[in-house]
Amino acid sequence: MPYLTKPLLLLFCLVLSGECRKYGHRVRRWTGTVENQKHGTSITKKPPDVTKSRKVKTEHLLKVDDHDFTMRPAFGGPAIPVGVDVQVESLDSISEVDMDFTMTLYLRHYWKDERLSFTSSTNKSMTFDGRLVKKIWVPDVFFVHSKRSFIHDTTTDNIMLRVFPDGHVLYSLRVTVTAACNMDFSRFPLDSQTCSLELESYAYTDEDLMLYWKSGDESLSTDDRISLSQFLIQKFHTTSRLAFYSSTGWYNRLYINFTLRRHIFFFLLQTYFPATLMVMLSWVSFWIDRRAVPARVSLGITTVLTMSTIITGVNASMPRVSYIKAVDIYLWVSFVFVFLSVLEYAAVNYLSTVQDRRERKMRERARSQSLPCTCGISQTRTMAMLDGTYSEADTNSLAGYTEEPMVPEEEHEDMHEVPEKPEHMVVHLSVSSESTTTKKKKSLRALNIIQNTHAIDKYSRMIFPGSYIFFNLIYWSVYC
Repeated sequence: MPYLTKPLLLLFCLVLSGECRKYGHRVRRWTGTVENQKHGTSITKKPPDVTKSRKVKTEHLLKVDDHDFTMRPAFGGPAIPVGVDVQVESLDSISEVDMDFTMTLYLRHYWKDERLSFTSSTNKSMTFDGRLVKKIWVPDVFFVHSKRSFIHDTTTDNIMLRVFPDGHVLYSLRVTVTAACNMDFSRFPLDSQTCSLELESYAYTDEDLMLYWKSGDESLSTDDRISLSQFLIQKFHTTSRLAFYSSTGWYNRLYINFTLRRHIFFFLLQTYFPATLMVMLSWVSFWIDRRAVPARVSLGITTVLTMSTIITGVNASMPRVSYIKAVDIYLWVSFVFVFLSVLEYAAVNYLSTVQDRRERKMRERARSQSLPCTCGISQTRTMAMLDGTYSEADTNSLAGYTEEPMVPEEEHEDMHEVPEKPEHMVVHLSVSSESTTTKKKKSLRALNIIQNTHAIDKYSRMIFPGSYIFFNLIYWSVYC
């Protein structure tokens, strides 16, 4: 018994000391409050907002752990409406070869999930980053016909989640997407293209999720500074319709439509003007002497090769479509004009050669039938007389010759009874003044030029330019 007394007393002392410490702490807290009241501090404080309290975790406030967020809101009930609006930040590029476009935009979703509602005395919303998105339900919207897309992640994931006390949710993200665009190049480069960016829920049909534009046409906003080097952005507008898949059903689909009109000035400088100049350059050969074979051939080959290079360069930057484009019509017609100018000289050269051969044969035949008699006149004077350029002195030098007919050699052989006599030639000369002689020289020079210019060249100088101008009038009136 005496052994148990000492431990009991020791335990009693420890309990008594603990109670004294608690009482002293309470006294200090009360005295501190009184002192603060003396210094002018009010005892009543504004009740703290639980949305801004650091002691309350997000998971506990939104009750994330108390619900199964793998299911949509109001699961088993009517379709949940999800509003969408888009702000286009930039239209980065349009590719004719790949037939696609690249766009950067802010995609925002609006819906109500009562499981995320919380109490707040100030009715203020709570904003979170992308880390909470993985713990709650969000719409599974994807881009139809997209080739590549990504969410920007510099410096962090560009995702924002805003939750209101009544359960309304705003989910925003910054996306760059490359999507296909079915383009028609039959009027290229005088064309206009209409492209669409399509949004749709991947898993939920229209019975589970109703996707709609939140504010109609005002749901789509664009930056006024958006511009493209080759296109003029004419119009942005929104539409919506139902899409049917035979294996899964009907889905709500939203469309962002925009119309682009191509700038023509670039192609005028790079394609149309060079092609037109090459065609006009090929016409220069019609004014070059037909006997200048190297000049006309080299000019024709140069223009043909240049047109081939222009056509190849244009088609290299275009998709391999199976139909004819407007630029193909213009370039190939121009190529035909250039090629025809080469064929025109081939025809001129051939016909000139045939004509020269015919004239040469006629001269040889005439020379073989009759030989001219110079009758003792010097060679210089003889050539001058044959050309028809002679003076009064030449006439006086022939005064001593008699007028007798010139008999051919064949008749001399047959006429044995006639004695041999010296041959004479009757020369009829008309003496003209010096002014008449000068006029004849000029007329002969003009006649020489006309004879050297083939008739095909003369007609080509009018037909080729006239036909090309007529083609241009029809072409630009149809496509402009």
